Amino acid sequence: MMRTLPPIECFRNEVERTIHAHGILLENPYTQWFALGEASDAQLRAFTVQFSVFSHLFVEAQLRKCINAPDIGAYRSGKQILMNELGVSFSRDGSVDGGTFRFHGAHYEWLVDFAEHLGLQWHELGKRRLGTPSTLRFCDALNEWYGSEDISTALGASYAIEHWANAGFWKALIAGLRKIRAQRRPDLPLGFWTWHDQLEELHAQHTEDELSVAYSRSCFIPDRFIAGGLAMLDAVAIFWEGLASQIREDEGEGLRYAV
Repeated sequence: MMRTLPPIECFRNEVERTIHAHGILLENPYTQWFALGEASDAQLRAFTVQFSVFSHLFVEAQLRKCINAPDIGAYRSGKQILMNELGVSFSRDGSVDGGTFRFHGAHYEWLVDFAEHLGLQWHELGKRRLGTPSTLRFCDALNEWYGSEDISTALGASYAIEHWANAGFWKALIAGLRKIRAQRRPDLPLGFWTWHDQLEELHAQHTEDELSVAYSRSCFIPDRFIAGGLAMLDAVAIFWEGLASQIREDEGEGLRYAV
């Protein structure tokens, strides 16, 4: 029996009502506070350590996404992200195919460079043992949902991650870091942050295109897409709340941010 889905516009409306309405896409108290540029050096280091754990363990989730790809097209799309993360540059046609590998081209090494300017060392970064419970819940959720073998679930999680990344958190972090650099750390390198911010609009559009293709497949299950997206955003919210709780413990009060 052939399955018939409603027009994709109906499903996109459902995505708007659910995934796009998730609280972490609408408001993020931690990044709003961070954008003020008031983080102390100790708070900045604590943030950097947790972000380094997420950034490093994301490679594991991306590899899992490649392993569980439903076809060679999805496999190659996943490898584009993975190999660029690891240091292969994009060629002129926007692909890593034919690109050049450089050790220092790895995104994580850019973050390590940033961290070293804060006095952090290699062994203090990127290891699972350094993650707080909230950071590790986020990283484990990436493996479970973003790297899922179920195509609908994985696409929903991927869609949610890219739209979270495009919702402005990179810009908020960059705003705060630029203020800190102007005030007291003029040598602070921001390449890791600005590079990712520049990529996000393109990535978000790519997930919209992926959704259009996936929706036409007989194996696509809309409810699993929504569930994967919402579960992923719940984990994102836990990550940021964990960072916010560190600040509240330091200051003994709620976060203050611009409105």
